[in-house]
Amino acid sequence: MPTQTIIAFDADDTLWTNQPHYDQVEAQLLRILAPYTDEATINARLYEVQRANMQLFGYGAKSFMLSMIETTIQLSGGAVVGREIQQILDMGRDLLRYPIEPLPDVVEVLTEFKQRGYRLLVLTKGDLLDQESKIARSGLGDFFDHVEIVSEKDEPTYRRLFARLGATPQNFVMIGNSLKSDILPVAKLGFPAIHVPYHANWIHEHVSAELLAGVEFRAVERLREVLELVG
Repeated sequence: MPTQTIIAFDADDTLWTNQPHYDQVEAQLLRILAPYTDEATINARLYEVQRANMQLFGYGAKSFMLSMIETTIQLSGGAVVGREIQQILDMGRDLLRYPIEPLPDVVEVLTEFKQRGYRLLVLTKGDLLDQESKIARSGLGDFFDHVEIVSEKDEPTYRRLFARLGATPQNFVMIGNSLKSDILPVAKLGFPAIHVPYHANWIHEHVSAELLAGVEFRAVERLREVLELVG
């Protein structure tokens, strides 16, 4: 690919660990709600509440915290006490300040791409302050020429971004762990995308085989393999 190709990286669970922290907090919520109902009911209701709240609260730790509180009130029949609400608030605050450490291969890959003269972009969705804080805590900020934080990663969002960046299928590639957010919308618009799987995935990011049928994209097992695909 030519010099000044734009390489866009997803952030959470591509550059650093994110979902396992949410899984740990959700496990704590299960313990809080155990006296009221069973695990399957809690998981199903929490996701139902999260989906309903996305249009108002978007993604991220703050939205998740509010959804946990709402779920707790509903499933406890209003019997939840202030001490338990405070515990959920503390869990949410922990999600906003956990240490950020780059995943394996990240520094190596970013360093190599920077040396090749590529324009590097972080493209992530979620709460503005939360995502900005993660980037700052990661120590990776200096690698990137631009940071883009959006409320949703869908085809209209990518179209607007491509237009603003002057991106074409010949000078842009998206790299990320989410088939739903990082790969499918990009590939459907005819742009290159590389899937780097991560072992923990939020149910909301799952994609059916039917949606993947006929969609062209590249896939690797480890991030360092993208160095060979983007030459």
